[in-house]
Amino acid sequence: MKDKVINELRACALAAVLESDPQRKCEAIHAILKEPLLDVATVFAEPEGIPGRLSKPELVPPGKVGRRAMNTVEGRAVLIHALAHIELNAVNLAADIIWRFAGMPAQFYLDWLKVAKEEAYHFQLLIGHLHTQGFAYGDFPAHNSMWEMAEKTRGDLLARLALVPRTLEARGLDATPAVMAKLAQAGDHAAADILAIILHDEIGHVAIGNFWYKKLCAEQGLDIISTYAEMTRKYKAPPVRGPFNLEGRRAAGFDEDELRALQAAANI
Repeated sequence: MKDKVINELRACALAAVLESDPQRKCEAIHAILKEPLLDVATVFAEPEGIPGRLSKPELVPPGKVGRRAMNTVEGRAVLIHALAHIELNAVNLAADIIWRFAGMPAQFYLDWLKVAKEEAYHFQLLIGHLHTQGFAYGDFPAHNSMWEMAEKTRGDLLARLALVPRTLEARGLDATPAVMAKLAQAGDHAAADILAIILHDEIGHVAIGNFWYKKLCAEQGLDIISTYAEMTRKYKAPPVRGPFNLEGRRAAGFDEDELRALQAAANI
């Protein structure tokens, strides 16, 4: 029984969320077996301290994160730091959905384990690059918008799927190509190459969110477009805005009706 508790996927995911040190958090995720023991039925009581984090970076409103000038090393470091913080939040989010929501099919948890491992890899890539610039994670302020949405949707799996992978992470599909181009133009080709890896993987992550969102909608007899609009209003999600990476969103499972609805909502 003791080994089961130590090695069971959802218990390990909870332990990773609680870990405060970013590197140890990523190591804990990577240490989970790809075919782990899995208990889908247990409902865990939520402990205090979620997510585990160090005192740095300082968390500030999004508008105060800092200027990201591309023509200086420090300006690019501020950007890389912000992206690393997003990826660390994504590690926590993937691990959180594993332990928090019981009763789903086994593949649900294995899908999000894959996401968690890739997000941890992304964080480590970005932090490694940040170190080459003479900086470390925690050197600059960061905002907490992604985790705030996780807290809003802590009791609603359908909303979590709608508003984290399909909204916040999908926004990354739209924004990343332009950021890659700016970094490459500034001569930071290593950072641009890292973002190319992240963009490729994030399409798969959003696709996983889309699959499970649409599956739950089908099981509950819900329209995917009107339900999404209802969730954005109920949980006060940030408004959608263009331009959209339509090719990336299609690859991630958005159909043409959904894309038209997004463009209409953004007045495009």
